[in-house]
Amino acid sequence: MTVGIIGLGLIGGSMAIDLRRRGFADRVIGVESEPVNASAAEKIGLVDAVVPFETCISESDIVVVAVPVGTAVKMVMQILDRFQELGAKDKIVIDVCSTKEQITLATHYHPCRSQFVSTHPMAGTEYSGPWAAMPNLFDGRACIFANAEESSPKALATVERLYDTLNMRPIYMNASNHDVHTAYVSHISHVTSFALALTVLDKEKDEKHIFDLASGGFSSTVRLAKSNADMWVPILTQNRENVLKVIDTYIEKMTLFREAIDSFDEEKTRSLIEEANRIKKIIR
Repeated sequence: MTVGIIGLGLIGGSMAIDLRRRGFADRVIGVESEPVNASAAEKIGLVDAVVPFETCISESDIVVVAVPVGTAVKMVMQILDRFQELGAKDKIVIDVCSTKEQITLATHYHPCRSQFVSTHPMAGTEYSGPWAAMPNLFDGRACIFANAEESSPKALATVERLYDTLNMRPIYMNASNHDVHTAYVSHISHVTSFALALTVLDKEKDEKHIFDLASGGFSSTVRLAKSNADMWVPILTQNRENVLKVIDTYIEKMTLFREAIDSFDEEKTRSLIEEANRIKKIIR
């Protein structure tokens, strides 16, 4: 099995590490457009070789597209086009994007659609680049399979085995529901972290020691603000409608807190906090 990974950052690089060391792939090749990242990926041994895009498609049994979602939609279509030209009916392409509706709509009528499996491994950190790649990143996490019924049984089974090698739990849902759910559990977390960072940075202009007082609570809340803009701008653009709905709901809840605090209404403030505490039953 040869696995080709396009985009050797946190997700692509971490997949490369574990797919090879756990025996799923005999050979892992990569495509990386940034020369510094390409050189680093080879030097630290993420892949056996960094190769051109066309070489990756022709030599790989499975092609993993691990690039920002704006680029991924076009790239998956290009790869499916190339599969068709080559008559390569056994090759598979997967994406690992955190939005699904646009990519599944774009590929829906492609003659080679059955060779595409749309996935979203729910794992990551705030860091990016080949230096961020790590073993065991995916262990115990969920992997979403979007519109799995549009993939061939053989392609789906192979990709399920790939994620089983990464010790991930499969969850199956349609692309539209996926994008709604990720807006609530992932995308809004990043937006609020970006907003909090901007708020504190504004204050820090006047009070140079504010970060000296930062505790673990602040660090964990603002951690996601370190995330790469090249990755998050297209995610928020593609999932715009869902993200806007969640932001509006978030603003409503913030307004309730503001009104309770402004009016010295301790009972209301307590009620809001205790209602929020119910999240402990879901997230431990």
